[in-house]
Amino acid sequence: MSNYSGVEKTQSEKLGYLPNVNLLMKILLGLILFTIISTALVYAETESVIVDGNSYDVNYTVTGMTVSGIEADTDFISLIFTVDVTDSSGTLDVTFERVFFDSIFNEADDDFIILIDGDEPTFTETQTNSQSRTLSIELPTGSEEVEIIGSSFNNSVTTTTDDSDSEDKAAADTTTMPTQCGPGTVLKDGACVLDERCGPGTIFEDGVCVLDSTATPTSGTSSKGMGKELIIALVAGIAIAGTIGVILAIISKVSKSSD
Repeated sequence: MSNYSGVEKTQSEKLGYLPNVNLLMKILLGLILFTIISTALVYAETESVIVDGNSYDVNYTVTGMTVSGIEADTDFISLIFTVDVTDSSGTLDVTFERVFFDSIFNEADDDFIILIDGDEPTFTETQTNSQSRTLSIELPTGSEEVEIIGSSFNNSVTTTTDDSDSEDKAAADTTTMPTQCGPGTVLKDGACVLDERCGPGTIFEDGVCVLDSTATPTSGTSSKGMGKELIIALVAGIAIAGTIGVILAIISKVSKSSD
């Protein structure tokens, strides 16, 4: 009888060390519920965006909301997220590769412009390096659209060298072109051509045609001048010869009278 009592006591002590089944079930259900809620509220996603025929991956993480699509607007250099905030507030953490999407001003990082249904939200830039930039954006409940505006897509392609070459070429062309022409000529299409606005022997100066002091007389003018001088000399010679003849005639008459 005493042996039976000892066995029963030993079994009771063993059962006392066994965990409570109800407690285990509660803990298990709590873990399952926590896992479901955590998965529903926080998860990481990757969405592909097409820009100029190239596909880029946008990595983002959301809390209390979902993202149903991402679209690129190349006219405004922006990315548009279609969202649904199911909780009292949501958080969107998104990472951009710089070669895909960036915001630069004067060769330095500039703030992105963010609009939620047309309004400016609260956001911070949580991580920045030479390869990527990460933004954390707070969204109120009921939000439907998030637009993130930057300064460039496909930032790996630059045109700095091409622009400088074009400027150097333009400067070289300018130095080889004449900027001033001589009297009687004007600059036209990069060359000095005859100014046809005034007649021969004149130039266009201060809006009027004036005598060109540097112009050389033409052959016609020289011939005309020479003819006029010849006539004057001929008339003068005849007058002198006539005067001498009259004087000689008077002397001859006086001489005859004396005889």
